[in-house]
Parts: sequence; C-alpha cells; structure tokens
Amino acid sequence: MQDVLEQLKAGIRRFQTEVYPEQAEVYRKAASEPQEPHTLFIACADSRIDPELITQSKPGEIFVLRNIGNLIPAYGEMMGGVSAVVEYAVSLLKVRHIVVCGHADCGAMKGLLAPESVTSLPAVSNWLKNATAARSVAEALGEKHESAAVLMRRVTEQNVLFQIQHLRTHPSVAAAIARGELTISAWVYEIGTGEVRIWEDDEKGFVPVGGTA
Repeated sequence: MQDVLEQLKAGIRRFQTEVYPEQAEVYRKAASEPQEPHTLFIACADSRIDPELITQSKPGEIFVLRNIGNLIPAYGEMMGGVSAVVEYAVSLLKVRHIVVCGHADCGAMKGLLAPESVTSLPAVSNWLKNATAARSVAEALGEKHESAAVLMRRVTEQNVLFQIQHLRTHPSVAAAIARGELTISAWVYEIGTGEVRIWEDDEKGFVPVGGTA
C-alpha cells in the first residue's frame, strides 16, 4: 500500500518541478480570480477518463462532475450531490454549456446489461436504476444474433441521451435553457482510439468530431 502513496507523491513532485513552472501564470490567475467555467462536464468516474485532457481545457474552464455511469437522477429522485452540483454550476457559476459524456467499455453499462454481476453491490445496483430506460430501449432496438459489442455501444449511447432527458427536469437547467443561456450536448468517448462522437440529431446520430457519421 505504501508504494502507491509513494507513486502519488512522486507525481506531485513532477507536477511541482516540471508542469507547474510552465503554467505558473495560469495557476496564479486561477487562484486570484473567482472561477468562471464555461462548461459543466458530466463524466463517468472511470479512472481512464480525463475530461481536462480530452478537451485540452485549462484550470478554471470546465466544472467537472463524475460518478458511476455518468448518471443524472431526474429532479426529485435521489436528491444529493449530483443535483447539488448541477444547481450550483447552472445557477451560481452560470455555465453556458453542459456535456454528458459516456465512454466505451463502461463498467456501469456492463452492470446495467448484466444486473446479476452487481448483486453484491447494493449501492451500485440501486444507482444503476437511473439508467433502466436506456437498457430497455437498447435491447428493444437490437437485432437477433447481434454481438455483445454492438449492444454495449448502443446502451452507452442511449444512456447518455436519457441522462440528458433527466437533466432537463432540473429547475435550474430548464429555466436557463428557456432563457437561452444554456445548451447541452451528448458525447461518447472511445478510450482506445481517442475518438469523441457527439450527438447531432435523430438522422445523423453520434458524429465523430472532425469526421462524418
């Protein structure tokens, strides 16, 4: 266990000696001014996902919310940290955009498709109820003999879209959208290739950034 702590401490030293000096002015500015992020980025807690790296954002530019499966309970259900972060980001920080970002090989989506695999994790099982509709639609749209990978890709996409529907039930979000002050987008990140696909509309579906559907 101690070797993990030492690894983390070594990383801090590299940050202080190699990374921080090159961006010292950026960090000093971030510390001396109130934060004004332009985006709330809702991502999975998966350790392979790095929102700042993916978007090449600087300190203070994106407000990040991470949880298992990048889920957003509908307003009034499971009120807690997620609802508080959304409300804080939209009402106080005045973010202008919200990203809901799913990703390939998501453990939460695997658990959603195979509920028996998470029966020993009651908190996780309960949390995944926020994605039940995504599983139902993904399975309904499936074809006979399709691969598990195809179903996994579809449920990942459907989950992001359904979480955006949940997000719109939050009063702060609904009001900001009505005033024309907030927009929302659905993303899926492919870990192995670095590709990011963003939902365009029902006709185009998820389109790779910089590419075509």
